[in-house]
Amino acid sequence: MKIKNRLSLYFTAVSAIVLLIVEVVIYISFASFVKTDFYTHLVDKAYITAQRYLEADEISPDSLNRVQERDLQRLPSQVIRLYDDKNAASFIKDENQYWPATVIDEVRKNKQLEFTEGNRQTVGIYYKDNQGNFVILVSAIDVQGDKRLLDLIESMAILLISVTAGLFVISRWFAQKALEPLDKVVKEMQLVRAGNLSFRVNEGDGKDEISALAHNFNQLLEHLENAFELQQTFVINASHELRTPITTIIGEIEITLNKLRTNAEYEQVLKSVLTDAERLNETITSLLELAHVDMNYTQPALKPVAIDELIWELNDYWVEKVGKNLFNVNIQHLPEDHEKLQILGNKSLLTIAFNNIIGNAFKFSKNKRVQCDLYADERSIIIKITDLGIGIMPEELTNVFDSFFRGKNVKDFQGNGIGLYVTGKIIQLFNGTISINSIPGKGTNVTIQFVR
Repeated sequence: MKIKNRLSLYFTAVSAIVLLIVEVVIYISFASFVKTDFYTHLVDKAYITAQRYLEADEISPDSLNRVQERDLQRLPSQVIRLYDDKNAASFIKDENQYWPATVIDEVRKNKQLEFTEGNRQTVGIYYKDNQGNFVILVSAIDVQGDKRLLDLIESMAILLISVTAGLFVISRWFAQKALEPLDKVVKEMQLVRAGNLSFRVNEGDGKDEISALAHNFNQLLEHLENAFELQQTFVINASHELRTPITTIIGEIEITLNKLRTNAEYEQVLKSVLTDAERLNETITSLLELAHVDMNYTQPALKPVAIDELIWELNDYWVEKVGKNLFNVNIQHLPEDHEKLQILGNKSLLTIAFNNIIGNAFKFSKNKRVQCDLYADERSIIIKITDLGIGIMPEELTNVFDSFFRGKNVKDFQGNGIGLYVTGKIIQLFNGTISINSIPGKGTNVTIQFVR
């Protein structure tokens, strides 16, 4: 069942139940009023009967006539009896003793009694007179009252059905209007295919749940697009990067084996093979990093990562690798709350990203001093890594994050152009930004920022 239909049914059901409760309360109140009103008529009838039979000798002829006129107004199926002190019927014959002695005594005891007998209502009064003390019982069927109650039930049933139907139509219309933006988002989602992962659904300008859904879906598409891009890059470029050094190694070995060589020539060939093997090893390592990023990209193991602790771990690693005083960590500012130094990420992937930047800094500066500045406040964390290397040409700054891109001035340096590509994807994965400023011949500054 569609959500709009379910919402309409829920709203209609709740409204119908509330209306039914109100109608039941109205019916009970009205039924109580009708019953009480008829009892009042029965009591009046009982006192008129007392005046007619017991007070006839004590009132004027005119008053007696009026009493008799009122007594002529019979109630539906009325039964009237007067009983004396011995519970015997007086004035009106009662051959079968219409009411038993227990009822008569109960009226005498309570002075006035109201009760029902099936569909009949009965009133009994204890009346004292100079002729004696009598119990007067009057019973009748409230035909008019029953008809009014039946009419009320029919009217309320029609009202309940009409209002329920109307509420369903109205609530269905409101639900359709309320969920119209969701229908648009769903239709746009249906346009997404593996070949157009760059497509984004319209998030609108609202701050409701539908906009949040569209935003999260777009983030998922972005992650999937990057993951597909990583996979395509891996498949397309792995063969190219691996084939070149392997072909070179095979060629050199085949040429060398064509005839006997001197020790110096064998040594030269082995050095060349070693160089190609090291290049092959670096390429394989980079491709494995790329595969690792690919594997973790869509479902990374996200945990709080303390950036300051990660920086100091990197410091220990690079000091041991390149020596003291070559990698310098400078803490510019830290927030009082240590939790503000944490981001939700994957520590192993972040380590790969930072090591790629620091490794490039040492490689392209030929192991000159590299500085890492850390600034953090309540809203952002900024890491700047600065080297004194050969720098990057201005026209190439926009391409450094492309896969397997290498600048014109790095031909003499070993590499394959995967490192910064992987780094950019990792930083982007954890909602960070990375930018590069560089002056050729003077050095490069890489800035990474995470905003809360």
